Amino acid sequence: MRSTTTFFLSLSSLALSRNFSTAGAVEVGKEDRIRGAFFGSLVADALCLGSHYEYDAGKIKKAYNNDVIKKYMAPGEEMGGETHGVGWGARNYHPGTIAGDQTDYGEYNVLILEHLAQSSDAPHPFDVEELIPTWQERLTSSEWKQWICTMTKTTYQQIQQGVPVHQLGGNSNAMALRYASVFAYYDNEDDVVTAALKSMFTHREKSAQLGAEFFARVVFRIIHSGENNLSPRLAIDQVTKDMNEPWITSKVAQAIAKFEEATDEAKPLAAEEFVDDLALTSMARLWDVGKSEPIKVGKASPTEGTLPGAIYFILKYGESDFMSAAIANAMVGGDNASRSIAVGMVLGATYGLSAIPQEFKDGLNHWDHSSNLLESLPLLSRSSLKKKEQEL
Repeated sequence: MRSTTTFFLSLSSLALSRNFSTAGAVEVGKEDRIRGAFFGSLVADALCLGSHYEYDAGKIKKAYNNDVIKKYMAPGEEMGGETHGVGWGARNYHPGTIAGDQTDYGEYNVLILEHLAQSSDAPHPFDVEELIPTWQERLTSSEWKQWICTMTKTTYQQIQQGVPVHQLGGNSNAMALRYASVFAYYDNEDDVVTAALKSMFTHREKSAQLGAEFFARVVFRIIHSGENNLSPRLAIDQVTKDMNEPWITSKVAQAIAKFEEATDEAKPLAAEEFVDDLALTSMARLWDVGKSEPIKVGKASPTEGTLPGAIYFILKYGESDFMSAAIANAMVGGDNASRSIAVGMVLGATYGLSAIPQEFKDGLNHWDHSSNLLESLPLLSRSSLKKKEQEL
């Protein structure tokens, strides 16, 4: 069995071999950060498709030849075609998807992009009532091959029953980040937060909404930091202080403490082979999901685990590049796709679109479709128009 140090070096070597940008090494423009935030989320999510809902990190590593994942994979690829969602049983959670597709988290981000692109020529505040027809059409079409979460099903039924828009959704504490495209549509932080919260109209629970607001503000500040090149750590510290929410403060502190413990060679955790897996599960309570087995929340979907888990990967692997963090997150399993959107947005915004290796651009099945739509959104289309005018 390989040591944690060897495992970490394999991630670092992978990054260095692809000449990723490092913090402060090159100037990353605002438009490149916007593109990076969106496609960072899709790439990080697609990397999780193969191991999404597999809660055994050892099984994942063994399936990937005792190495890290190096390409997009279909659901349960190299694991018999299914994963073991503790409490929900073993199955293919994304039937019909193939390598390079998205999980439901990534697909929701594409859906919100499609919605925003419909009004790209007349930008206005995010409106859930406007979104619902697009949402219903996508969920019932053959294009949606992903898992449909309980809150999505609940909200769909509520609409059919005539529940008012402002009362839609359920009390799920899952972290459902769907707004990676709004940074190309709104240039005001509060407008971004409003859109972020409205895009997860299926989830009304407070911690889930706090998580959505937190990452929206972090990503926005990184994108608009200009020559200051605001690092993820500084942005996280800023937003934590400014939000002044005790729950957020405690969860961020928990993540930072665990990151420091996991990188301190004098601490036992740092010497563990599955250090990241242990780090996430050690930040969680047991959750009896009422099925067959209890799980540790740190690897599941509740925001109390996914928020500090995502911060942990951002801080531990994101100081040097984007892909190492995305890969490490995928290797832990559980609801890694939920964490991937936060990891991908924050580090994609930090390093820009150029930090994504070409093979991961080429292999992403939504790349062309999403690129065209993203470029039509106000902040990118205006930039392109201005550039053309300057060239004339």
